[in-house]
Amino acid sequence: MHQDDILPGKSYPLGATVYPDGINFSLFSKNATFIELLLFDSPEAVSPYRIISLDEKRHKTFYYWHVFVRGLDHGQVYGYRVHGPYSPESGMRFDAQKVLLDPYARTTAGWKSYVREAAIQAGDNCAHALKSVAVDTRQYDWEGDEPLNIPYSTSIIYEMHVGGFTRNPNSGVAPEKRGTFAGLIEKIPYLKELGITAVELLPVHQFDEQDVAPGLKNYWGYSTMAFFAPHHSYSSRTDPMGPIDEFRDMVKALHRAGIEVILDVVFNHTAEGHHEGPTFSFRGLENSAYYILEDNPALYSNYSGCGNTLKANHEIVGRMIIDSLRYWVTEMHVDGFRFDLASVLARSRSGDPLQDPPILWAIESEPALAGTKIIAEAWDAAGLYQVGEFIGDRFAEWNGPFRDDVRRFVKSDENTVPTLAARIMGSPDIYPQPNREPNRSINFITCHDGFTLNDLVAYNEKHNEANQEDNRDGANHNFSWNCGIEGNTDHPAIEALRLRQMKNLLTIMFMSQGTPMLLMGDEVRRTQLGNNNSYCQDNNLSWFDWDTLDRHPDLLQFSQQLIAFTQALALFRQERILKVNYDPTYPYIIWHGVQLGQPDWEENSHSLAFSLCHPQAHETLHVMLNAYWQPLAFKLPPLESNQHWHQVIDTSRPSPEDIFSSGGARLISDDTYHVKDRTSVVLVAG
Repeated sequence: MHQDDILPGKSYPLGATVYPDGINFSLFSKNATFIELLLFDSPEAVSPYRIISLDEKRHKTFYYWHVFVRGLDHGQVYGYRVHGPYSPESGMRFDAQKVLLDPYARTTAGWKSYVREAAIQAGDNCAHALKSVAVDTRQYDWEGDEPLNIPYSTSIIYEMHVGGFTRNPNSGVAPEKRGTFAGLIEKIPYLKELGITAVELLPVHQFDEQDVAPGLKNYWGYSTMAFFAPHHSYSSRTDPMGPIDEFRDMVKALHRAGIEVILDVVFNHTAEGHHEGPTFSFRGLENSAYYILEDNPALYSNYSGCGNTLKANHEIVGRMIIDSLRYWVTEMHVDGFRFDLASVLARSRSGDPLQDPPILWAIESEPALAGTKIIAEAWDAAGLYQVGEFIGDRFAEWNGPFRDDVRRFVKSDENTVPTLAARIMGSPDIYPQPNREPNRSINFITCHDGFTLNDLVAYNEKHNEANQEDNRDGANHNFSWNCGIEGNTDHPAIEALRLRQMKNLLTIMFMSQGTPMLLMGDEVRRTQLGNNNSYCQDNNLSWFDWDTLDRHPDLLQFSQQLIAFTQALALFRQERILKVNYDPTYPYIIWHGVQLGQPDWEENSHSLAFSLCHPQAHETLHVMLNAYWQPLAFKLPPLESNQHWHQVIDTSRPSPEDIFSSGGARLISDDTYHVKDRTSVVLVAG
């Protein structure tokens, strides 16, 4: 390679773009004085075989540095050294001793030798830095794969961790595929049998596994290093292209099974942390552009709770976010995104809440995303809470109040019935906007952050000692109840009550209007032994235990049949809010108590009943919820002479009599149903 192989190049597209005769590199840095492109001859090379200096006059247009190098091809490993002032008090942290990742890198290399500490300490970190890899994403056969475009109204979301799903040796997956995209492919039949229509994957962007206390490992992945690159550890292949191709294989296989892929994306902070954190990309390129800084620019604003906050409404960062989302949709075929701490994206360059945040409107209006699901976690770690008030016409929202209000009712707290009724309706008190689709409320009882379903009914207190933070981390207010004994027990009465409570929680979620989301393993009582913040537990504590399929077949069968039952009914595919009280022309709901038409809204009430009717589909359900500690007798609505009530669900009954398909449901001949304590019952007319 000679000097005449180096051309000025172009400022667009950003990143490394592969052409037949070479690669164009483009990088943003406003205040850099000098940039070096490092070329490596292998993924694990500790030093570059060539360094190309970018001349400011020849290789810079506006704030973009660029160069075209002939003779390079797909798979080229590269990095940057960026020279400029190191002046934290002015917000600038250039450090030419650090090898930097390209923010637009499609995949990364150097994992075996990567050391986070080397990016923190003074000195050259080249031997221990991650490198970028140039990729020609056209080199893949999608075999006609197309987006599924499943509406929210028919969606069942399964929040899961790619690694934890198959990493357990009892998964039955070959050792080299455990914890990978390839391993997940082998478990698609399980997902199909469960009945879910979308997997929501915890972060799969390349993250820093070392961003955690010594002796632990970052498990969840909320520590992004590269927003375009799939995480290397989720590939069973060792070559740099492995994560990209294996991710696409997984998407293609899930689509063939009728399952969408939603990514949990973290555009609120990065793994570079606070002012004492590492320099591996953004802060070494243009610190004050990528991050919100304090009045003292040497310090980082921390609206994410993770040390720094991305300046999402800066034009450069906003463009990167849109480019990343567009890439994952157009090149990687994903079906949607869940935005972690999405309210951070509603903050200005200085951190103040914005009425009309440019980046969120850009996401909403981006044509490439028009058919995707976009779901907001509508709060941040600094008190900005926007559930029910998130901008736009498209964002769905994680409904945090649904989680809390259903938990409180099932554990028999006071003053819970009126709010429970609102949650069952699709939360019109939270989402009062006219014509808002109720299914844009993502209803969940549990998620990765907090107790599992099993632990919600087995622990009164969190038990996070394994995280090495003296049990200070994790939420303190879980609205959990251990049913009388803290933790695991063989006590038959306690175990029976716990199982009933889990079925109650699931029943209420699936009988509610909105889009249900199930946490990985809840259907088989996955436990984290009371740990409600397992972000650093990449071990049996967090992994899916496949032996639980045999230990808890009763809850698995209940979950499968509950999903199948609701998925078959037009009542749970409504795209408008239900009418209240009888309407012969439109689906409606009628509220009851133990007496017909007399719901008990009082503070000390622990019961609620309701009838769901869809006149056009000829569907009628009657649901009775008893969170009281004594049995209650509920009057049943009268039916036409040729119809009878049939029991589909009674959570007090042993499996398999706790749930029936509507065709085999138990006939109810009385006009009163005796609902046992802490029990949910669903009847169908037929």
